[in-house]
Amino acid sequence: MLKDSLMWYASWFDTPYYHILYKDRNHIEASDFMDNLTNYLSLEKGEKILDLACGKGRHSVYLNKLGYDVTGVDLSENSIKYASQFENKTLRFKVHDMCRPYSEKFSAVFNLFTSFGYFDKGEDNLSTIKAIKSDLNERGFGVIDFMNVDHVISNLVPQEIKEVNGIIFAIKRYVENGYIFKEIRFEDNNEEFFFTERVKAITLEDFKKYFEKANADLLDIFGDYQLRKFHQKNSPRLILIFK
Repeated sequence: MLKDSLMWYASWFDTPYYHILYKDRNHIEASDFMDNLTNYLSLEKGEKILDLACGKGRHSVYLNKLGYDVTGVDLSENSIKYASQFENKTLRFKVHDMCRPYSEKFSAVFNLFTSFGYFDKGEDNLSTIKAIKSDLNERGFGVIDFMNVDHVISNLVPQEIKEVNGIIFAIKRYVENGYIFKEIRFEDNNEEFFFTERVKAITLEDFKKYFEKANADLLDIFGDYQLRKFHQKNSPRLILIFK
């Protein structure tokens, strides 16, 4: 039976296959990014950070090891259940919809690794930025780490076959109606699966409009995890600092 969902992130992120396909994500790169980001923001040990759409908690766990009081939230119950094994007095995980404000104030709210722009309702993008702003304390900073749409589209690999843990994933990528799609087909235990990732192709100019509507101030823009200057054509990431 083919498996799919309109709210693709609610179903796909909750499967073990999502984590199998992406298990080789670069943890060293992720930790370097957190080092660079917390240094840039001059966050002091013990300050509170909200990791928004935290997945299985790899960024949250590392930030906590750096000495921060971290709350990781995600819509995926399975991911939060997994991440909860790492909890301690200054690290906790909760199921939470990032379109809605959290019940606390933070020195920083991080939305990392393109965990944005996949909503079924376009207004949820604006709602999320408003929620981030409302979750910040007086000195707090919001951070959105998104893909650089221009770079991704110009370097899009239309088709790819990837084998992970004995599962062969057939991946198809394309751009349609302002969204970047990734179709993922595979078979496991004689059952066929089909999931579609869909992320809105949000440009820097689009984000600026969201920030204006949310009454948020865009403070800085970076193009990679080393926090180098953003270049529209060549930068792999679009990292936005705001409050």
